[in-house]
Amino acid sequence: MPFIPHTEDDVLAMLAAIGADSIEALFDEIPAELRVRGLEGVPPGMNEMAVARLMHQRAAQDGMPLCFIGAGAYEHHIPAAVWEIATRGEFYTAYTPYQAEASQGTLQLLYEYQTMIASLTGLDVSNASLYDGASGLAEAVLMAVRANRKSKSRRVLMPATVHPIYRKVVHTIVRNQGIELVELDHSGSGNIEPEYLKRFEGEEFAALVIPQPNFFGVLEEVDALTDWAHVNNALAIGLVNPVALAVLTPPGEWGERGADIAVGDGQPLGAPLSSGGPYFGFMACKQEHVRQMPGRIVGRTVDLDGRTGFTLTLQAREQHIRRAKATSNICSNQGLMVTAATIHMALVGAEGLVRVAHACHANTRALVERLTQIECVEQVFSSPYFHEVVLRINQPVGEVLRALAVQDVLGGYDLSADYPELGNAILICATETKDEADIERYAQHLERILSRRKDGPICTKLRPRAGTF
Repeated sequence: MPFIPHTEDDVLAMLAAIGADSIEALFDEIPAELRVRGLEGVPPGMNEMAVARLMHQRAAQDGMPLCFIGAGAYEHHIPAAVWEIATRGEFYTAYTPYQAEASQGTLQLLYEYQTMIASLTGLDVSNASLYDGASGLAEAVLMAVRANRKSKSRRVLMPATVHPIYRKVVHTIVRNQGIELVELDHSGSGNIEPEYLKRFEGEEFAALVIPQPNFFGVLEEVDALTDWAHVNNALAIGLVNPVALAVLTPPGEWGERGADIAVGDGQPLGAPLSSGGPYFGFMACKQEHVRQMPGRIVGRTVDLDGRTGFTLTLQAREQHIRRAKATSNICSNQGLMVTAATIHMALVGAEGLVRVAHACHANTRALVERLTQIECVEQVFSSPYFHEVVLRINQPVGEVLRALAVQDVLGGYDLSADYPELGNAILICATETKDEADIERYAQHLERILSRRKDGPICTKLRPRAGTF
């Protein structure tokens, strides 16, 4: 908090009231051998003025670059009212609402949040959030293995078009629980071809993960993939962008029966980039799977006088039940981020989210059209996309991005380490925050940087690549 009102006399008075000699005495239960006597590398404390000056200096080092990076963290406009409300004391300092009688405001907000997420995803029920999108996907995999009554398999089909960091997080969390992730390679069109899945028919899988849009920004054939999963007794897990859901078919309507579980990162809904966090994960599912959903669910009821009240309805966590019976012991409410997201969605509204999504797509189309006019810049995939696109250039991406950064342009995400088969590929993104002048500024800097190296590889026209199956 920006201001701590307690003077030394206040602190001494509080200590005297509880019979403690000092603040250190409050921690006398900690064994001496476990106490840290000092923190190496931590400088001495500063006064308020010195701290403010240091923070301004650090902030100035970041500058105000023009950002065209997406890759799971997106620069969206956040109405000023969102964080003005979210940082009010009753929200900012509220803890998990275990005592319903003292937490009606927080519980109502979470209930409204769940309703909004269920509406966005087209599914029956939402929990009160997870830690982030990556761990949320891991929770969905664990949940699918528990919930799939038609298969005892502990194998899950995981497309290579899922965010590479998400795949690593899922692997880390599930590998010691005997769950195998079977990777599906992407085709020349940048998505998972339904025909490719035929080779897995007859094998047992607990679930198929379906990203929409995928990491490349490409739209997957979600109807065909969902139906394939159900025909083969697997659950369908949708990994979705909440802004894209404003204009794309929601997971609950994919195929004939809809996806069984939907997860994603809520960062686009009111959370600033903030050097990578904190963010929050959302999850929704069909009613039949609700008791396998991790985390907590807020419900609405009435009291003896008929007045509406809110309470924690399902709390399948290790704090509430026997550890062995818990569906999760790592999920977190991420209450402040959920508060901001709820306020953000309420202020923007359904129509506003649609306008944001359309603006993102239009700006990305304009960006791709302008950049591909530059010699030796080509679009890698020709499939439909949302607000991210993969481009290929004739020079090492890392060097080009560093040169752009010097000009205060964050030009995209380097794909060469995660997808070397794509060559010098860069993932670019444009949201509603960009305009024609921003796109032109990026294009001019990129064109100048690429023109410096005349000895680079000869450019080739975009042509369909052979499948990498």
